[in-house]
Amino acid sequence: MSLAMLLAVPSLVAAIPVAPGIEEFVEEDITITVSGQTVTVTGGQGQTLEVVSLTGRCIMSVKVESPAQKIELNVPKGCYILKIGKVVRKVSVR
Repeated sequence: MSLAMLLAVPSLVAAIPVAPGIEEFVEEDITITVSGQTVTVTGGQGQTLEVVSLTGRCIMSVKVESPAQKIELNVPKGCYILKIGKVVRKVSVR
């Protein structure tokens, strides 16, 4: 399965291509890096990462315990919203 980023970047967010298929999003001190079905969150310690379907149903909620934490999504094909703090991203799982 592949996870592609569909990008809507507000003015305070920078999208940085890290490598083919991997994009990093930075807002304030929170960084989200997505590769395949693995999400790496840095700077979000103590906050909760939410994976929400496009219908608004919370699919998954994970408390970020460390300064840099990897999270496996393990979700079926489709589009999802990733939210942590003020950072919100739409991703497509294929």
